[in-house]
Amino acid sequence: MGRSRRTLPEELLLLALDPATGTTAQPQSLDLGLAGAQLVELALAGRIAPDGDRIAVVAPRPTGDPTLDCALELLRRRGAPVRAVHWIGGPRLGLRQTYLSHLERCGMVHAVAGQMCGVLPTTRYQATDTEISREIRARLDSAIRTGVPPDPRTAALAALAHAVGLGKHLYPGNEGRSSRSRLRDLIRHDPMGGLVAHAVMDVQNGVAAQPRRSPAPSGRQAPGGARPATEPARGVPMQPRHGSMARAVVH
Repeated sequence: MGRSRRTLPEELLLLALDPATGTTAQPQSLDLGLAGAQLVELALAGRIAPDGDRIAVVAPRPTGDPTLDCALELLRRRGAPVRAVHWIGGPRLGLRQTYLSHLERCGMVHAVAGQMCGVLPTTRYQATDTEISREIRARLDSAIRTGVPPDPRTAALAALAHAVGLGKHLYPGNEGRSSRSRLRDLIRHDPMGGLVAHAVMDVQNGVAAQPRRSPAPSGRQAPGGARPATEPARGVPMQPRHGSMARAVVH
């Protein structure tokens, strides 16, 4: 994968970055969205593919992007397809900071040191090239305004933006209600983006432990009338854990 194209995690982060405050909107759900965006990017690169509600590695060769390749290797080590909701709900400590630092190295943002309550060190990030952020936003605006089915990358970005709650940040107030609704509708234009976006929302709603399964045939029931046991988590925590960063506090 060449580095001439920005990855979906990078675009999602730039979309969430507030140019006025240097903070990110929806910080906790954004962490989940970045993990999901990695899956979509790997799928677009032909490295993974959906298998029902699971993710399967189909080509383990590296992409050339260190962060994506780390995720790909972790998926490969599972040895079997993993449910998207379990992968996204697992610990992703420092993922947002990893991408912010990468954007800083690429010159797309610059760090501004500060303090919280006059004591705790914080770091905020200002975009150095607002044209990039405007181009990303324009793609979403065009898909919403024209109703023309977007390309898979833009459709996936829209699905992830909706899943992490960026709609109210991008299209605020009553005047933005119809745009938020159309942003949500774009989720149907990319199957992988839709799978990942629904997994992100499932984790936020606390239903990561409930695997999707077909209804049991009529008349069949688990012994004693109990519900069938849910599928084990394959070692992945059900709920996301968000660590605090002493050096970089990004909201």
